[in-house]
Amino acid sequence: MGTKKLTKGKGAGVNSDKTPSVGSNGESSFTPSGIRLFFQDVLDEFGKIVWPAKKVTAGLTCFVLVLVMFLSFFLGSVDLLLGKLVTFILNFGMN
Repeated sequence: MGTKKLTKGKGAGVNSDKTPSVGSNGESSFTPSGIRLFFQDVLDEFGKIVWPAKKVTAGLTCFVLVLVMFLSFFLGSVDLLLGKLVTFILNFGMN
């Protein structure tokens, strides 16, 4: 019998011999009670989140929308100017 070494990264939660990980209380994580415990922990963590105020959220959303519009206009203008420059250079070489 080999020792069970937990892996990090892609196979996290699975032992090196491919058996399901065991929770802190000794039961498998993939049982209905383990899944229920997981969702209870998730809900507990959601309760700890400090959500921003509605005014802050609206202000930041407006900022993002204005920034996206500005960058879209800027990048569209640069693309148009570079396209015209390349066309001018290619046409200049033809004449």
